[in-house]
Amino acid sequence: MRRLILCLTVICTACGVAEQPKWTETIAAYEVPLSTDTDKARFIRLLREEGASQGFHVDAASRGALAIQSEVSPMTFNAAVWRGEEDEELMASAMDFEDRIGRVWISFPLGQDPARSARFREKLVPKIKEFWPATASLPIMPSGAIPLTRDLVRTAAGYSVNPSAAAKYNDARR
Repeated sequence: MRRLILCLTVICTACGVAEQPKWTETIAAYEVPLSTDTDKARFIRLLREEGASQGFHVDAASRGALAIQSEVSPMTFNAAVWRGEEDEELMASAMDFEDRIGRVWISFPLGQDPARSARFREKLVPKIKEFWPATASLPIMPSGAIPLTRDLVRTAAGYSVNPSAAAKYNDARR
């Protein structure tokens, strides 16, 4: 038994977190207020229109899938914009979560072709802000993470990390 535990310990120690490719790093993120089904449907249409104009497609969770997911953690919106028929590259991901239902966070990775990713983001974000003027930028930490909702403070320029929580993010902000 002791050998089994030792073997499992060695195996688990060898299994570290795999380094993610640079192109998956989140470089921009926004909170979009989508409190009604009409807003959510309009947002998905906008994602589909802008995505299709650049050869991308959108996968959006159905009500049924969201209901199942919500049994684990409440969620009312989950969609992603993909390049390639086989979801080869994530262009944007948008979802709400239990502590921010109706406030969808959309994030954009650097992408395999940063210029292509930037073109998509630069066309989409102004339209989002036009339809939902209360859209706010989210800070991206050097690790590529977005801080927890409870650690954010809304400002006129978007969100920033609450000074009392900055230490847990090494006080390094973008």
